[in-house]
Amino acid sequence: MAQSHDIGKKGETLAAAYLKTKGYTILETNWRTGRLEIDIIARKANVLIIVEVKTRSTNAFGEPELFVKKIKQRMLARAAARYMATNSLDLEIRFDILAVILGSSGPQIRYIEDAFYLY
Repeated sequence: MAQSHDIGKKGETLAAAYLKTKGYTILETNWRTGRLEIDIIARKANVLIIVEVKTRSTNAFGEPELFVKKIKQRMLARAAARYMATNSLDLEIRFDILAVILGSSGPQIRYIEDAFYLY
């Protein structure tokens, strides 16, 4: 368990640094409300971006972004609604996935904007 936790933390650190280089303002990392958590909450212009970070040491079992299932998407949407209400925000919202593979040749980052939509 500790090793996977360390891998996840490293991925989230790399993800936040990557987003900053792309002009995003990081508002929160690992924001929690009850049992819900958002890995990264960022902002760019008038858009609030909810980023789910998926980190793997390899992609031998599939690409990391494929592990963001519908239930996780619904949980992120509930958490995002609470964050916006708590902070009295009225912004456009976007759900992104940032996949990190910590390979032997260095980390590979794949950023997927508008990764999913909730209706």
